[in-house]
Amino acid sequence: MAFFSPGGARLHWRLDGKPGLPLLVLGNSLGTDLFMWDRQVEPLTQRFRLLRFDMRGHGASDVVPGDATLDQLGADLLALADHAGAQSFAYCGLSLGGLVGQWLGVHAPQRLDALVLANAAPHLPPPEGWTQRMQLARLQGMGVLLEMVMPRFFSQPYRDRDEPFYHSMRTSFSAMSGEGYAACCAAIRDADFRAGLPRIRARTLVISGALDAATPHEAFGAQLAAGIPGARSLILPAAGHISNVEQPEAFSQALLDFL
Repeated sequence: MAFFSPGGARLHWRLDGKPGLPLLVLGNSLGTDLFMWDRQVEPLTQRFRLLRFDMRGHGASDVVPGDATLDQLGADLLALADHAGAQSFAYCGLSLGGLVGQWLGVHAPQRLDALVLANAAPHLPPPEGWTQRMQLARLQGMGVLLEMVMPRFFSQPYRDRDEPFYHSMRTSFSAMSGEGYAACCAAIRDADFRAGLPRIRARTLVISGALDAATPHEAFGAQLAAGIPGARSLILPAAGHISNVEQPEAFSQALLDFL
């Protein structure tokens, strides 16, 4: 396990792939860890060096009390990229990771070679819903949120398949810190990139899942694709919110084709 402390939080991170290959950074969803990308490692390391990490409060990274901001999460990522020796990189972020990707596109455009926003949104109202979720996580722990969140993460057909990887993600969600989860809920609650989308100049692909109950394409993916100049859009059939887990081969191929 590798750790790096860029300031404010010790982050767990991992590099896979041969030195010298272009760097591709993968940004996680809320409530997950870097292992959500395990099924992308083998195909993507044929052409990229992969940097994966646990956002603050997630996985093996430090829990920092209080609410997190997109500025903090974006700065964490840039510090890790610096630590890995990358002046520029391609970035793929899913859900919360997609918000971090939009932050990069607006605030650090010179660092991005290409941008993939998967199952993402520029703004996710209502704020009251996030505040309530934060209170539940902090006061009662993650178990109380499990059966609310899993149907939003994964489509019914995927849950019916009862795969071991699904149960692994349920376990990691249940075991994470309620404080760490709530902190990053605040970052989502407070994020609004709608006015900033036209400022994103990186070559961009927007990936949506046809069965995504959390960020449906019609409401959010289409908004991203329309707002970012020149962005391409792709809808993965039979994929829910964590589309890289439900459709790993199709997701990986979409990245390779675009990047």
